[in-house]
Amino acid sequence: MKDQNFIVIAAAQDTGGEAAAGKWYDQAKATYITLVDSQHAVSSAFQFVNVPTGVWIDERGRVVRPAEPAWTTNQTMKFGAKSISTEGEEYVAGLRDWVKNGDRSVFALSDQEFARRVKPRSSAEMEADASFKLAVYFYGAGAKELAAKYWHRAQQLNPDDWNYARQEWSFTPAEAGKNWMEKFQKLDQAYYPKLDMPAPAKEAPKEPPKPQL
Repeated sequence: MKDQNFIVIAAAQDTGGEAAAGKWYDQAKATYITLVDSQHAVSSAFQFVNVPTGVWIDERGRVVRPAEPAWTTNQTMKFGAKSISTEGEEYVAGLRDWVKNGDRSVFALSDQEFARRVKPRSSAEMEADASFKLAVYFYGAGAKELAAKYWHRAQQLNPDDWNYARQEWSFTPAEAGKNWMEKFQKLDQAYYPKLDMPAPAKEAPKEPPKPQL
C-alpha cells in the first residue's frame, strides 16, 4: 500500500534499547520505518497492553482507531489448557478499506465512537504506569533492586498489562517462557480482545461485457 499514501511505523518497546530489539528488525529485513522505544513512551501514549498492537493515524495526525490487536493472519494457537485466537484477516481487510476510502471508510471511527471506546485511565492504571517508568529509570541507572520493586508494583496495580510483565521477564530469558505460561493459564478472559469491526462491504460482481453487434 506504499503507493496509496500509507506508511507502516513499527515501534519495538524494550528497555534494553537497540542491543535488545534491533536484531529482530534485522532478521525481519524490515522495509518499513523502525523505531526502538526504550522508555515505552508509545505504550503510555496509546494505552498498549500487549503485542502486536496497532493504531491508525491519518495524515492530519488524528487517531482514527485506538489500540487493538494488529495481526495479519487468522490462527488459533493452543498453549496447555487454553488457546489464543487472532483475527488478522479481518484487521488487514479493514485497514485496506480505510487506506482506500479514508474518512468515508466504515472502519474510521467517529469522535463519539472513539470516546466510547477509549476511557481515561483509572488511578491504579496511572500509578502502574508511573511505577513502570520508575522501574525503567532505575534499571538504566544500574539500581536493579529498586527496578525490581517497581516492576512488581506496576504489575500488581495493573495485572492486565502484559507489556509490564514481558519487559521484566526479558531480563531472565531462561524463565520467561515458564512465567508467561503460568500467567496465561490463570487468565479468566481472552488473551486478545475481539476486534470490534464491521464486516467489510463486498463489491458487486462486474457484469460481463456485452457482445458487439
